Amino acid sequence: MIREEILQLWPELLWINNEDLRTKTAKTWELALQRSVLSIADLHVIPFTLLCGNDLQVSFMTHKRCVVHIAYESGKKINDFFKTDLPVNMDVLISGAILADVGKLLEYELKDGKSTAGNYGKYLRHPFSGVALAEQCNIPPEVCHIIATHAGEGDMVKRTTEAYIVHHADFMTFLPFKERLII
Repeated sequence: MIREEILQLWPELLWINNEDLRTKTAKTWELALQRSVLSIADLHVIPFTLLCGNDLQVSFMTHKRCVVHIAYESGKKINDFFKTDLPVNMDVLISGAILADVGKLLEYELKDGKSTAGNYGKYLRHPFSGVALAEQCNIPPEVCHIIATHAGEGDMVKRTTEAYIVHHADFMTFLPFKERLII
């Protein structure tokens, strides 16, 4: 059973048709929150990336949910247009999009009200810690692949279609913010 607070954080969990995968995806978030210094409330306040500094006003959860929605709509359109030529497993896609940044809960700390990389985050970025959390909850490898490859670390491997979708949904909602802050 999915805890109500996790379902409130991630109503998109209900888009995952496979009940076992839905439950494991929620349990991965529960585990991350248990191990994190961050609370659910913090996730609605902290910036979604440390790469733009603390001046960024877009919260972690606003960005994450946007990525999930873009990935979901993209997966549906790819299935509509390409059908069996480029099938997208929507459950894998949604789970991977929801879990892509779960490792940031171990990577981030709050110091004087500002988000920063904690000691853990100085050594391991969120794709690595995210996969470690997911594997502890028996998330299947095709979803762990999305977590591992959604960021720049994935540029060195062959991505699945679902991983490409999450990667591009993530970067299209990150790079414009980064570019605006640099200019």
